[in-house]
Amino acid sequence: MPVPELFRLDDKVALVTGASSGLGVAFAQGLAEAGAHVVLAARRAEGLRKTAELVEAAGRRALTVLTDVSDPAACEQLTVRTLAEFGRVDILVNNAGMGTAVPALRETPQQFRSVVDVNLNGCYWMAQACARVMEPGSNIINISSILGLTTAGLPQAAYSASKAALIGLTRDLAQQWTGRKGIRVNALAPGFFSSEMTDQYPVGYLEGQLTRIPAGRMGDPRELAATVVFLASSAAGYITGQTLPVDGGITIT
Repeated sequence: MPVPELFRLDDKVALVTGASSGLGVAFAQGLAEAGAHVVLAARRAEGLRKTAELVEAAGRRALTVLTDVSDPAACEQLTVRTLAEFGRVDILVNNAGMGTAVPALRETPQQFRSVVDVNLNGCYWMAQACARVMEPGSNIINISSILGLTTAGLPQAAYSASKAALIGLTRDLAQQWTGRKGIRVNALAPGFFSSEMTDQYPVGYLEGQLTRIPAGRMGDPRELAATVVFLASSAAGYITGQTLPVDGGITIT
């Protein structure tokens, strides 16, 4: 097979959580452009509808399912709906996430747990549900963050802890499932990309972070989507258990 063909995902079935806004939209569109049909999951119906239009504009089929990934039963039902519509799940992009910026001495147990329930537990429930039905050659991509590897100067204990834990989860699931089930598991650690979360940062914060980034700019969501396509494709067939920072170099400074 010619090398460019290794990056194609023709007629694969990809499931993207958190697909109603931000990076999830870019992931879904990029996967569709690479040839995959895409199942779109999130808690907001209107956002899912708009993402579905982008997938269909790329000539692929889209299925939207309202889902709260912090509920294990909802994750199971999402997988059942995917199988009923497409007959299989080839790719899972665990993108659903939330963040807070609460000083550690003021963060309540409920605030901390709510972040972990989505960012970590939700990824685990989705990975479990999909891995039970995935065939050899399938793969899971967990969306972690550079805040799982470094700090960015904001009070984000819950978010950072959940994203660091997701890196550990990625390693362990890879060692359990790659050899036994033929399922690759990897993680991305995005740097600063435009999203709903970055829209909530204090005025001037992102501009101050640019001095830490060797590339001198924020990332383009399409660059991150291209990396997801790579990890989902046969081009990354010998990569598993890894966390790939896509951050303009901030983690080397």
